[in-house]
Amino acid sequence: MATTALDQHHAHAAAHGEKTGLWSWITTVDHKRIGILYGATAFFFFLLGGLEALLIRVQLSRADNNFLDPDTYNQLFTMHGTTMIFLAIMPLSSMFFNYLIPLMIGARDVAFPRLNAFSYWVFLLGGLFLNASFLFGAAPDSGWYGYANLTSRQFSPGPNVDFWNMGLQVLGVASLAAAVNFFVTIVNLRAPGMTMMRMPMFVWMSFITQILLLLAFPVIAVALILLMFDRFWGTHFFVPTGGGDPLLWQHFFWIFGHPEVYILILPAFGIVSEVLPVFSRKPLFGYAAMVFSGIFIAFLGFGVWSHHMFTTGMGPIADTFFSLSTMLIAIPTGVKIFNWIGTMWAGSLQFRTPMYFAVGFIAMFIIGGLSGVMHSSPPADLQQNDTYFIVAHFHYVLFGGSIFALTAGAYYWWPKMFGRMLDEGLGKLHFWLMLIGFNLTFFPMHFVGLNGMPRRTYTYPKELGFEALNQAETVGAFILGVAFLVFLWNVVKTSRQPRRALADPWNGATLEWAIPSPPPEWNFDRLPTVDGRDPLWEVKRQRGGQLPEPEVGTGAGIHLPNPSYWPLITAIGVTAIFVAIMMSPKWGAWGIVVAVSLLFFGLYNWLFEKGYSEFSTPSQGGH
Repeated sequence: MATTALDQHHAHAAAHGEKTGLWSWITTVDHKRIGILYGATAFFFFLLGGLEALLIRVQLSRADNNFLDPDTYNQLFTMHGTTMIFLAIMPLSSMFFNYLIPLMIGARDVAFPRLNAFSYWVFLLGGLFLNASFLFGAAPDSGWYGYANLTSRQFSPGPNVDFWNMGLQVLGVASLAAAVNFFVTIVNLRAPGMTMMRMPMFVWMSFITQILLLLAFPVIAVALILLMFDRFWGTHFFVPTGGGDPLLWQHFFWIFGHPEVYILILPAFGIVSEVLPVFSRKPLFGYAAMVFSGIFIAFLGFGVWSHHMFTTGMGPIADTFFSLSTMLIAIPTGVKIFNWIGTMWAGSLQFRTPMYFAVGFIAMFIIGGLSGVMHSSPPADLQQNDTYFIVAHFHYVLFGGSIFALTAGAYYWWPKMFGRMLDEGLGKLHFWLMLIGFNLTFFPMHFVGLNGMPRRTYTYPKELGFEALNQAETVGAFILGVAFLVFLWNVVKTSRQPRRALADPWNGATLEWAIPSPPPEWNFDRLPTVDGRDPLWEVKRQRGGQLPEPEVGTGAGIHLPNPSYWPLITAIGVTAIFVAIMMSPKWGAWGIVVAVSLLFFGLYNWLFEKGYSEFSTPSQGGH
């Protein structure tokens, strides 16, 4: 049956004039293909960021080590943080947004298919631009916070900070384009009967994430533009000698930066909220409370930014407000944790690989959350800030949280995306290596941090007694590296197998499990009608058991958007503008003129491309 379905899929693609091979990926506007592109690219950057981390750990494995010189170390830790935040975790979440949101809400596509492709190409070009800095020996070296005055021309005269500044502005364009697309998709394209309070929890958390992106990214965009003016045109927004204020950068950065934490973790919450009910064989406990706690987290996320600034001397009133707001945000987070535990309580637990990673996420995130509450107290934060205790905390949140959950999602939805089941034995080996390696790497950092080891320092004297724990951390980091090599081998091994995954291998509750694995290009032969929060379980109850394997239809009469390369050309134009600004001292204004011309050439042809009309059907309106 799988072979027949695949043949039908290719026949339909040929009937629609879809090209095959590399060109089909360059011109694709299929949300599923774009999701795969996001995932493959983000995983490459994740491995690159991991390699940077391993080099850092080798340097710190011995006291007074000279494996790396200070400048190289500064470049590595800056690019490691920047890569993991902006080029790995965020786009890995985007992989799931792209592939799954239309399937989970019963839509045939996203609202703006070509804007979707544009966001991917801008992300790819922004990531390549950032990492091209290594080729010029000028990788960003002032920390991923970009604190003033370290980023001023006085203290960073080379192009290092310019690569960071321009690269992040390019990536911001990609994030905002994607956020607009998925916000409109979720609002307008839900299947009949899918009210807001019937949306899958992953869709809800993704929806809140898009709102955070739309509100938070303009703030960092403004900060980066002001920094660009300081560096290229002699303004003094952050330069005190000209009347500027270095603390202004910190306020800008953290008004963006703390919502960014929830941009990274809310999709993880959504993934775990999908995995746990399926492998507990019971509905998610406290659905409404989970929705409103997510909204509350997003709202409070904009009111806690200055807990990153307790050491700057804001005064007792500001310290008190941000201390209390930071404590308060722990309440909705605790609601989610207790609801996940309540979902598993008295359930018929099925311990498959996705469940292992989901439970591991809860345990690791609790540790990160508890150390985060500690930092809500200004006296404790004054002691711990800029030590390795902070490094331990945010890695338990972002690796123990986001990466564990994203890995759970990868194992859970892999058969849907690729039609193949990942090997269970290798998956569980991956989990245990990752759990052991992660805790061995980051838990000792709590102790070396409390003992006074500063972060962002390339070496330390032997007399301070940090060496033994740093050696343990380095061993743990290499175990983590081996864990992801096991995952890669699992992917390679299963890719050689035929596509035999069932449409619903886990007895899923949401709409994506009602269609073949992998889905046809048009997703649904007939748009579904939703009658409850767990629509597929509702249908199974009505029909008295598991559903038969679905057939792939011909897709006759279903309009699909045409492939287009203009999103790529437009993305090149956007990136070229920032490259031209960076090179303007050498090129003058001509480079900017050429780049803007390329951008408008791409946009014009995008808007007036012959024979193109955006995807829409009257039956896809939101309800």
